[in-house]
Amino acid sequence: MLKILQISSRRNINLRLRHERLHKYPTFHRGVAQLAPGYQPRDVEKDKLDKKYTSDDMKGKCKPGTFRMLLPPPNVTGSLHLGHALMATIQDVIARQKRQMGYDVLWIPGTDHAGIATQVVVEKKLLKEKGISRHQMGREAFLQEVWKWKQEKGGGIVEDLRKLGCTLTWDREYFTMDERQAYAVNEAFIRLFEEGLIQRKESLVNWSCALESAISDIEVETLDLKGPTELAVPGYDKNITFGRIYDIQYKVMNGSSDEYIKVSTTRPETLLGDVAVAVNPLDERYSKYRDQPEVQLWHPFREEPIPLVFDVTVEPEFGTGAVKITPAHDRADFDVAQRHLLRPIQVFSEKGAIRENFEAFSNMPRFEARDRILQKLAEMQLLGDVRDHAMQLPICSRSKDVIEYMLREQWFLHCQSMADEALAEVLSGRLQIVPPNFEIEWQRWLENCHDWCISRQLWWGHQIPAYKATDTNSGKSIWVAAHNEMEAKIKAQDELQAVDVELKRDSDVLDTWFSSGLLPFSASNWPEEEYKQHYPLDLMETGHDILFFWVARMVMLGVKLTGQSPFKKILLNGIVCDAHGRKMSKSLGNVVTPQQVVQGASLESLKEELKSAHKSGVLSNSEVEKSLKGLQRMFPQGIQECGTDALRFTLCSHNIKSHFINFDVNECHTNKLFLNKIWQATRFTLGSAERLNMPLHEIETMNQVPLGKWDLWILSRLADTLKTCNESFENYNLHTATGALKGFLYNNLCDVYVETCKRNINSQKSEGYIHCATLATVLSWSLQAMSPFTPFLAEELLKHLPKNIEIDLNKFHNPELEKEIADILDICQQIRQVKSRNTISKKYDPQLYLYGHSEEALEVLQPHLQEIQALTLTNGVHLHGINDKAKEEHNLRVFSTAGHLCSFGITTNDLYKPPKGEKASSVQNLNEQKLQKLQADLKRYQMRMENEGFRKSASQEVQQKHAEKIHQLEIEIEKIKSMAS
Repeated sequence: MLKILQISSRRNINLRLRHERLHKYPTFHRGVAQLAPGYQPRDVEKDKLDKKYTSDDMKGKCKPGTFRMLLPPPNVTGSLHLGHALMATIQDVIARQKRQMGYDVLWIPGTDHAGIATQVVVEKKLLKEKGISRHQMGREAFLQEVWKWKQEKGGGIVEDLRKLGCTLTWDREYFTMDERQAYAVNEAFIRLFEEGLIQRKESLVNWSCALESAISDIEVETLDLKGPTELAVPGYDKNITFGRIYDIQYKVMNGSSDEYIKVSTTRPETLLGDVAVAVNPLDERYSKYRDQPEVQLWHPFREEPIPLVFDVTVEPEFGTGAVKITPAHDRADFDVAQRHLLRPIQVFSEKGAIRENFEAFSNMPRFEARDRILQKLAEMQLLGDVRDHAMQLPICSRSKDVIEYMLREQWFLHCQSMADEALAEVLSGRLQIVPPNFEIEWQRWLENCHDWCISRQLWWGHQIPAYKATDTNSGKSIWVAAHNEMEAKIKAQDELQAVDVELKRDSDVLDTWFSSGLLPFSASNWPEEEYKQHYPLDLMETGHDILFFWVARMVMLGVKLTGQSPFKKILLNGIVCDAHGRKMSKSLGNVVTPQQVVQGASLESLKEELKSAHKSGVLSNSEVEKSLKGLQRMFPQGIQECGTDALRFTLCSHNIKSHFINFDVNECHTNKLFLNKIWQATRFTLGSAERLNMPLHEIETMNQVPLGKWDLWILSRLADTLKTCNESFENYNLHTATGALKGFLYNNLCDVYVETCKRNINSQKSEGYIHCATLATVLSWSLQAMSPFTPFLAEELLKHLPKNIEIDLNKFHNPELEKEIADILDICQQIRQVKSRNTISKKYDPQLYLYGHSEEALEVLQPHLQEIQALTLTNGVHLHGINDKAKEEHNLRVFSTAGHLCSFGITTNDLYKPPKGEKASSVQNLNEQKLQKLQADLKRYQMRMENEGFRKSASQEVQQKHAEKIHQLEIEIEKIKSMAS
């Protein structure tokens, strides 16, 4: 096997490709013709699915060297949005990097049944297509429609994940409503119920009248209203106005005839449920009532007295300092009522109508009743001022209904004891949160963890495994939890000590977050013992917005049901917003899907997708209208095709731990052009190998090759880049890794090293063979480092490059050489800037004259003249010592400094005409402008060096670098001044 270390001259190189080599390397494609002229993502990604990792890869390997994750399950009937894409890409990048390190990776995929979201979509579809509601259809028939919808649409999200390149362990895929998951959910409920942690009780819940169900806090959105605002509310033909506050007077019964206490409210429709008026005991305005027997106020509609109570939680500064207490429809009022032993009174039915016992308003929709109540109050002269008022209005994110807080009998999970255990996991260090600032939020949530309402009045979901059992003889009833009716009957007979027992199963379903909270162990077949083979997970990566709603609950349930935390580390990513930092929403028209970015989309196709969503009942007329306007503003030219790799690379180019991640489609397209740059560098390398008749696949080692300075430099930069990548993965700073790789491949390799190689390769000098081997080595190692981020591009290009070149990169890391080359590159950049300002192109035969500022500078410059010529696009480079008559001696067109090492000048042929007008003026002032900048830089460095705090706190190394920079600036300033004299 050929070793490149044997190369010393072209003559002793025997690089004939032998027939047997081709058979030994069947995947290696020799020749630039195998690569298209340019990078085309569709062609590269077509038919290129990653290895389908299965659980067989894990058998017998659950030990150090195994890495386990679970993909947070997207909604089964949804489609992959950019938030999903970010999360899935992060996890796939981590999984691929772990495999590169030799780990056996288990990454469990799955989809969530998404109770409310799925039911709402199917209900809208049925209403749109058939004009019927789920209640008209019936539970069994409706559930058949949901399962049908799931079968039709459920594969879309999985297909999107495959297209994104996700290397999930696909044979471990689950669905949260499949048989195995259903059994685990029921078992968890039964265990928690029998331990007394799950109980049925009456308490306040978030209630959606449109859904006729309790909903989770995460499904409640808050609208900030600045004043009167009209909103569409489900079930009403006209918009309802919110953002006003009303003064209402309660007559004091045991006071004078004209004595009233005034309260202010934004919700006059709840007046029917007022059970008291509360004031602060320290409020002097109401001090005369403190020493009286219980003061009674007259309720104008129920026509009964209600008490005036004193409570320290009332804020005297708010309005009149008196507040109405409606415990059945307000959380704070509920707490006040409990302290003062006041009985709550329900005002609304499940559908949001006034209940039967309020005769004048019975069965009226709540917001129609509001107008009638205000009218009656005005007639009774009890309505005072009506004012504009800023307020926060809770909205159901699924139905867009205005939330009511309703007193309902529900199933609640007592959380505080489990929360204490979850908090202890983090405080002890057994569980880490990244970034660590979220530990404060973790503590805030868990130190005062309220009971969790886990029941939902839906049809789609895990039906609660609880049965109301009644002794037919005594009439006594109890609740039992069981997997089936037979098991429930046995338990009920035992507890009731009765033979004849009637059973009725609860029709409610469990909150989706309850079933998904079990996934770290239920996805591995808990409660069977085999789950321990894959439990706990090593990492849980997800968005920070569900830290409490899902992550904390997974820890609580995991510790409770298995005895240990379900994962060792939590990595939280930010929320994806548009390029302007706005959350993506249909109303703004700024929602972008991953496939639109990958494949590109015209404005017309974007509009058609919106119209299709409207046709299927997902979007309303008003939502479509707003979205169309937003699309026109955001994407007037549509979205350019970027490809999957560019999308993945762009997502990881942001600090994933930031609170918000602003995604810009234009940045994604720029990264596609960057990937094309790598493609072209590979084509150049393959073409060079062809010209040199050099079989790249026979390169085995680079450790003892006689390399030149620029070869050593690029390998040093590679070593530093890979070191940065490794450190970045350890800290989950993926943006640092992508930044290092992009800077290296774009700037160091493509813009610099490739350009410096061309002359020797084209002339087939012996150095050209070393350059070609170095290029192949650097590209191979770089693409392997890029492959977690850009798997399709890396796989395609690595087919053409040797993958296992032996090289000790630590040996090649050379900071001193990098500093030397950095000085040369800075010189080249300044020269190019001057050439550009003076419009000096190659056709004017530019000759570059370098004037070293010292003997040491001449020694530094001398080895790099060929590379300087290549990088400055000049036709020749001439090195001289500095002298006062240099400009006159060589008839230079321009003359300036290029840093502390040298000054330079350029000559041209007679075809060149100096620029005129403003540009000519700017050229004349070039050195003066440069002098001003250098002097400002010098002053800044000097001030820092003179600062006592800097001298005390900065390391000796940093201070030495500052002193060196000051010396360099002084040299350049002296030289540029001498030019002007």
